[in-house]
Amino acid sequence: MIAQDEQIRVTLPDGSVRPYPKGSTGLDIATQISEGLARNVLAAKVNGKVQDATLPIDEDANVQLLTWNDPEGKATFWHSSAHLLAEALEALYPGVKFGIGPAIETGFYYDVDLNGQSFSQEDFKKVEDKMLELARQKQQYIRKPMSKADAVAYFDQKGDPYKLDLLEGLEDGTITFYTQGNFTDLCRGPHIPNTGFIKAAKIMNVAGAYWRGNEKNKQLTRIYAVTYPKQKELDDYLFLLEEAKKRDHRKLGKELDLFAFSERVGQGLPLWLPKGTMLRERLENFLRKAQIRAGYSPVVTPHIGSKQLYVTSGHWDKYGEDSFQPIKTPDPNEEFLLKPMNCPHHCEIYKTKPRSYRDLPLRLAEFGTVYRYEQSGELHGLTRVRGFTQDDAHIFCRPDQVKDEFMKVIDLVLYVFKTLGFEDYSAQVSLRDPENKAKYIGSDDLWEKAESAIIEAAAEKGLRTVTELGEAAFYGPKLDFMVRDALGRKWQLGTIQVDYNLPNRFELEYIGADNQKHRPVMIHRAPFGSLERFIAILIENTAGNFPLWLSPDQIAILPISEKYEDYANDLFFALQEHDIRGFVDLRDEKIGRKIRDAEVNKVPFMLVVGEKEAAEGKVSVRRKGQGDLGSMRIDDFVRTFQAEVKV
Repeated sequence: MIAQDEQIRVTLPDGSVRPYPKGSTGLDIATQISEGLARNVLAAKVNGKVQDATLPIDEDANVQLLTWNDPEGKATFWHSSAHLLAEALEALYPGVKFGIGPAIETGFYYDVDLNGQSFSQEDFKKVEDKMLELARQKQQYIRKPMSKADAVAYFDQKGDPYKLDLLEGLEDGTITFYTQGNFTDLCRGPHIPNTGFIKAAKIMNVAGAYWRGNEKNKQLTRIYAVTYPKQKELDDYLFLLEEAKKRDHRKLGKELDLFAFSERVGQGLPLWLPKGTMLRERLENFLRKAQIRAGYSPVVTPHIGSKQLYVTSGHWDKYGEDSFQPIKTPDPNEEFLLKPMNCPHHCEIYKTKPRSYRDLPLRLAEFGTVYRYEQSGELHGLTRVRGFTQDDAHIFCRPDQVKDEFMKVIDLVLYVFKTLGFEDYSAQVSLRDPENKAKYIGSDDLWEKAESAIIEAAAEKGLRTVTELGEAAFYGPKLDFMVRDALGRKWQLGTIQVDYNLPNRFELEYIGADNQKHRPVMIHRAPFGSLERFIAILIENTAGNFPLWLSPDQIAILPISEKYEDYANDLFFALQEHDIRGFVDLRDEKIGRKIRDAEVNKVPFMLVVGEKEAAEGKVSVRRKGQGDLGSMRIDDFVRTFQAEVKV
């Protein structure tokens, strides 16, 4: 028997409580549960903090054993792999100096000073091989607390200026070293038990990066890499990367004639081509209909506004220096800004006349184009642009209506996701950073009310949620919807925000049932977010094979020869009467080429017409992805089409 004072009580994620000897490690706990679990434990989360699975636990604790399937386990695996990369580099490139080597969402990187030695794609394989050679040695990651004096002495002797720079900001009692094999690094950890867990490695890219992100400092070599516990998992990941290249919205957008960019127009300002414009309009019309059913009123506001409007809203103070600068007019007292947000304009619409409690909720919706100055290096196709259109709406309501209105917006967002095939999603409750309240406007009381409303509404809707501190907008907390696409990538799409602050700043009022003036609450919402970004994600999720109702060209009518062009044109006009859109391919090409080109351009239906079809008033129907559906009368095809196109 173990004495009571030599025991600790460990609470596991399933709620069970078990006694263990004081000083037990996460690995000890895993071993007692099952040998299989022990073989897969990478780290332990003890009272909310991730630590080495080999670190003793000396007090009662909540313990979660982390494996590759846990995000924090994966991050520990990749951070440990960064140390393995460094060990391989030190063996292959004598005199290399090391900066930082964090885990990132898609693996890890290490910033290194190669001391004048070159590193290029031709060197990737030898570094990968060295990493795996070292990994097979199953070297333990050994943690050792260090005094600052000893740490400085170590890196001074080694001649590693970047580690010495990092040590300047650290104090005694906070410094630890980790050693595996012949490599020692300054690191807080945590790390996996040993290098043997790492079975597959791939150097992904190499780039330049200034030390500490300051262009006045030396430029280091940033080596990006990824590792996996099984070679097959790495192979699957690399396959998905290749698939992602094929689905890249910039590539497909050009191939399908959806959008373009022009240096003369300006960086980050997309030009929507006819087919892309049709796609946009159908998305807009789909949401407009849903909004009308949900009680929204459409509005339109200008693309510019007085600078004072954004001073009042707080946007100028928060973002002014990083935005497009004020527009001057012949009147020296006038200054305008390109609209960075729609919400201040909607506040002014609310103020156009007195409001009663009976008028609320007031729901104003706009597909409003806004402009934000993104750095040129951050621009990326449609996902990061300088001019974009938000499916923006603002609900002005009484405090007692907030939760009900919030839940109605959740329903609308989920309806959009379901219709467009986004089935794997979660909701992120984005709250303010309690340690840095200066970043936000408004009182603690208003923030607490807004945060409570979001948390309660999400709970009542049964949403799968995670909470992120510091991710709130500067004026209020929000619920962000995170969607996984067909390749497993995570995107932030729809957002809903509760705002008690802008109504205060704009002095919005309504007359209550008590005949007194009251302040409304404002809910910001955008199911798509940015139309540009949403369409980019939709292109990549579908690989350009849009749902039939969204396809820019739904049909291609393909006459076998010019003798049947009149019949093809008559058929085209007849189908237009049923709101079926597409084109007639009148090129002097063989029918096989026409079918192939329509397939490449991802046209859903191909209608082949020749002598038999013209004589019988029929069409020969091909469906992309399904092949030949046979000959149909025109009215039968219309019914087939309409049955599929319904949303």
